Amino acid sequence: MSRKEEAGSGAYEFERYHPGAYARAHIRITPTILSDGRQFFYLDDDPAYVSGARTRELKDPRPLADRFAPGVDADGNPAPVQAPQMRRDPLTGDWIPMATARMNRPITAGPGATASGNPLAARKPGDPYQDGEVPDTDYDVVVFENRFPSMMQVPGAGTATSYVDGNPLWPRREANGRCEVVCFDPDESSLPAELPVRRLRTVVEAWAFRTAELSALDGIEQVFPFENHGQEIGVSLAHPHGQIYSYPFIAPRLEAELRQSEAYHERTGGNLLKDILAAELEAGERVIMRNHSWVAYVPAAARWPLEVHVAPVRDGVLSIDQLDDQERWDLAQMYSTLLRRGNAFFDKGDGRGMDLPYIAAWHQAPVRDARRVNYRLNLQFFSFRRAANKIKYLAGSESGMGAWISDTTPERIAGRFHELGPVDLADRG
Repeated sequence: MSRKEEAGSGAYEFERYHPGAYARAHIRITPTILSDGRQFFYLDDDPAYVSGARTRELKDPRPLADRFAPGVDADGNPAPVQAPQMRRDPLTGDWIPMATARMNRPITAGPGATASGNPLAARKPGDPYQDGEVPDTDYDVVVFENRFPSMMQVPGAGTATSYVDGNPLWPRREANGRCEVVCFDPDESSLPAELPVRRLRTVVEAWAFRTAELSALDGIEQVFPFENHGQEIGVSLAHPHGQIYSYPFIAPRLEAELRQSEAYHERTGGNLLKDILAAELEAGERVIMRNHSWVAYVPAAARWPLEVHVAPVRDGVLSIDQLDDQERWDLAQMYSTLLRRGNAFFDKGDGRGMDLPYIAAWHQAPVRDARRVNYRLNLQFFSFRRAANKIKYLAGSESGMGAWISDTTPERIAGRFHELGPVDLADRG
């Protein structure tokens, strides 16, 4: 951290993050360090904290061991902490992180629960579960390093490639990435779709803040903010939250998109994602929402029984941190509307909809790869629910061959969204 910025009346120093006028006046970022050495950030939109009239609790009272402290091996000898490893699949070229430490993380829900309580909740003095991650008894939005990460940057760890069994078929490296958690709201019983647009605006700022800062870390090739929501997806904590993975490689899905984008540019001189957006706007039928800055549409070759892509209107936006203030507000409005309409998409017969399980995945340009110039920021939102009482399972064709078979058509998906509300969203008041 080297450059000093101002947010409200609070001063902070970050490497790449440039807050806009709204964030400077209405969001205060307060960093601290958890007791095991992980970074933690409060993002407050409450005026009392933004002004400095109130301050957050910075001390983590838990007696956690330093996460980088050396341990001991089976013979009782000192052993350095081991970073997660990743190996490259010679058949696909994909890097596969292997994070065995995640097997030891506590499970807080379901029949196999090993702990009670909610580690994402604000601290509750006197509560029997005191291993929560938030030092304060309240918060607005917080971001912190995952305690049980799939990837981790260990100080002094090398980036050299070695080989499994000494065979060059199987390269391996340390998985020198980073995993962070973003908690959207202190109310552990709320749903992301129920959050006010103002709170989602703070979440958007958190994505922008962390995208900028994580892109500055050595060895990071892709920053991936995402949200898994719903027990059916495997989420054990219903608390509204998301994650940010910073990969030391380009993930397979983005790699495929970059290959297609680059080939399209070489063939036509155009930008594939820009031209897809223009084509969807021209066709019109699959566009489900738009405002001043964003367009949401069901892609013409949608895989999932509910799938929506969201793209910025302005050209040249490669990552979330490049959005201006209006684009961030308009995104919060559209994301809120998308979540609420997603919950209403499947009718159970009572007109109340359902808490939709979904994944919201931010596809950003890679950090360093030269192909980034021909890419474009986009959100890919999807659910594997195909009816109020049915789930799409990825069976032999999808899982075995990656050959997707859709259970519906994009036009039907878009048609259902058209029943749920107008395409043109009202301007923010």
